[in-house]
Amino acid sequence: MQTGENIQALRKIMDFTRLLSLAILAIHFYIMCYPAFRYWQLTAEITDRLLETFSGHLVFQTELGAKGAALLLLVLSLIGAKGKKDEKIRKQTIITYLITGLILYTISHFFLMVQADIQTSSLLYMSSTGLGFLLMLAGGNLLSRLLQIKMIKDIFNKDNETFPQEERLLENQYSINLPTRYILNGKTRNGWLNIINPFRSTLLSGSAGAGKTYFYIRHVIDQHLKKGFSMLVYDFKYSDLSTMAYNKLLKYAKNYKVKPCLYVISFDEIMHRCNPLEPQGMTDITDATEASRTIMLGLNREWIKKQGDFFVESAISFVTALIWYLRRYENGKYCTLPHTIELMMVDYRRLFAVLTQQGEIEALINPFVSAWEKEEWGQLEGQIGSAKISMARLVSPKLYYVLSGNDFTLDINNPQAPKIVCLGNNPQKLQTYGAVLSLYVNRILKLVNQKDKLKCSLIFDEYPTLVADLVPTITTARSNLVSCTIGIQSIEQVKKEYGSEQANIIAGISGNIISGQVTGDSAKKLSETFGKIMQQRESISINSSDTSVSRSVQLDAAIPASKIASLSSGEFVGMVADNPDQKIELKMFHAEIVNDHEAIRLEEKAYRPLPEIRKVSDEEIRENYKQIRADIQELISTEMAKLMPTEEDNVEKLAVGNRPQEKTLKAKSSRRKKVNGEKKSLSL
Repeated sequence: MQTGENIQALRKIMDFTRLLSLAILAIHFYIMCYPAFRYWQLTAEITDRLLETFSGHLVFQTELGAKGAALLLLVLSLIGAKGKKDEKIRKQTIITYLITGLILYTISHFFLMVQADIQTSSLLYMSSTGLGFLLMLAGGNLLSRLLQIKMIKDIFNKDNETFPQEERLLENQYSINLPTRYILNGKTRNGWLNIINPFRSTLLSGSAGAGKTYFYIRHVIDQHLKKGFSMLVYDFKYSDLSTMAYNKLLKYAKNYKVKPCLYVISFDEIMHRCNPLEPQGMTDITDATEASRTIMLGLNREWIKKQGDFFVESAISFVTALIWYLRRYENGKYCTLPHTIELMMVDYRRLFAVLTQQGEIEALINPFVSAWEKEEWGQLEGQIGSAKISMARLVSPKLYYVLSGNDFTLDINNPQAPKIVCLGNNPQKLQTYGAVLSLYVNRILKLVNQKDKLKCSLIFDEYPTLVADLVPTITTARSNLVSCTIGIQSIEQVKKEYGSEQANIIAGISGNIISGQVTGDSAKKLSETFGKIMQQRESISINSSDTSVSRSVQLDAAIPASKIASLSSGEFVGMVADNPDQKIELKMFHAEIVNDHEAIRLEEKAYRPLPEIRKVSDEEIRENYKQIRADIQELISTEMAKLMPTEEDNVEKLAVGNRPQEKTLKAKSSRRKKVNGEKKSLSL
C-alpha cells in the first residue's frame, strides 16, 4: 500500500544509496590522489589508519571498480526518484546531461597520466570525475520529471480518427474502381474505392476545386465506356467532358457489340441537331405536361418552390396546350419547341380560335378563353404573360436551328443503336441554355428507364444548374441498369434550387456517397451519416507532488465535420453500397484518390479535338428561323380559313363557341365597340 510511511522510507533508502555512492567516490579520490592530499596537508594519521582497512577491499583495489560501484549506486538511487512532472523539460536536455557526464566520468582516468605535477593531475582528475557524476545526477533527476504522454503531440487527434478501410480490389462488369491511399495509426497504406453497384446512384459533392471531375468523373467516363455503357454526359463547362468522352469512345469502341455514335448538343458551336419534343416520343398529353413544366421551371427557377400556385400552373397549362396542339396537328409536323414559342406569340383572338378546335386540350384552354370572353384582361395577362416573357428569352436563331432538327433520337440505351450524348452548357448563359438542356435530360430520363435496354450511365456535372427530377430514376431505374452520378457542390446548393424537401430526398436515397471538401450543414450531415468509432482518450492531472494519467475509450465521430471542411483537393470521404453476392464489410472510407498525373497529362495532350460535324452559315440559320415563323403563320392562316369565311364570323364563333347562340352578332358587335383603346391594342 502506498501509505505516507512507505513513501518516507523509500526516500530515505534512496538518499542513503546516493550518499553511499558519494562516500565511495570520496574514498576513491583520497586513495587515488593521496600524494596530492598529503602535499596539501589534508591527511591525518587516524584517517589513514581508517582508510587503510578500505583500501584492501575489492571495490577500491582498482579505479574501475570504485567508479563503477559509485555509478551503480547512483543509478539505483535514481530509479526510485520521483520528481514533479514538468511539461517544459525536453528529452534533448536530459540526453545532453547524461552523455556529457558519462564522458567526463570515463575519460577522467587520462588526467592521471598527464605529464604534470601530482597536484595538477589530481585536481583535474577529481574535477572531471566529480563534474561528470553531478551531470549524470542532474540528468537522472530530470528524467524522473519528464512527462511522456503521446497524445500531446497529436493535437488534431488524427491517429484516433483513423480506421481500417477496404484494401481489396473488388471488380465486376459494372464497377468503378479507384486506387486510394489512406492513413491508419500513423502509417500510410494503400486501398481501393470500389463502387461495385453504381446503379444505386452516386452523390458526388465537393466545393469548387475539390477535384470532383479530375479525380472521379473522368474515371467514371473511362471505365463505363470501357465496359460498354451507353452514356449521357452533362458537360457544364463545355467542351472538357465532351472531348474526353469522344477520345475514350475512340479507344474503347471495339468493346461494344454495336458500335455507338457520339452526339453533341451545343448552342454556341453547333454540332448536332435534335428535337426534344420529337412526336414519336410523346405518346400522351402527360408527356407534353412534363415538357412544359420542365421548360417553364427551367426559365423561372424560383417557380420550383411555388409549384401549385395559380399563375405558375396557369402558365404551365398554357404551354402544355400549345405543345399538345402541335403534336396533334398533322401528326406532329410542327411539334418543336421553336414552333411552340412562335405559336405562343400569335394574338389571342386568332390563337384561341385555333386552339379551341382541338378537343383534347379544351380543358386546358378553357380558363383562358373564359377570361377573354369576360374581358378579364389583367387576369389573362397574369396567366399567359409570364409564360410569353419567359419563352421569349429562347427566341434565338441558333437555338431554333438546333431544336428543330432530327439528327438522332434520345433513346440512348437502345441496344440496336447505342449513343453517347453530350449536352454542353455555357456558365455565362446558364439561365437560357440550362432550361433547354433540362428538357433534353427529362426526355432522356423517361426513355432510358425501360426494360431490356443497354446498361446506361448518366453523368451530371453541376446537377443543380438543371431542372430535372432524378428521384424516379434513382428509385426505380436500378433494375433497368441505369447508373446515375450526381455532381453537386453542396446540399445547400441543391436546397437553393430545388427546396429542402427535394434536396433531402436526393441525399437520402443515394446508395454511394462521395464527398470532397464541404462546410456547414453538408459537413455536419455527412459526419452524422458516417457514424462513430471507438477512440482512446487520455487526461493528465499534475499537482505539486505527483502526476496522474487517466485513459478511457469512448465512441466519437469517425470523420468530424471539421475534418470534412479541411480536406485537400483529391481527398474524399464517403460510404459505398454493396451487392448481396459481393459484400463489402468496410464500406466507409477517408482517403486520397491516387491519380497518375503525368500519364493523364500525356493522355490529354494526345486528345483529338471534337470533329466538325457540319458547317452552318449564318444565312442558313436565319433562313431556318424565318421558315419556323412562316410555318406558324401558315398554320394560323389555314386554320382560320377553315373556321369562317370572314373575320367577323370567326369572332362570333369564338364568342359563342359550340353553345346555342344566345346573343346576336349585332349585340356582340355593339358590346365590342365599348371596349377601350387598351383592349384594342391588347388584341392586336
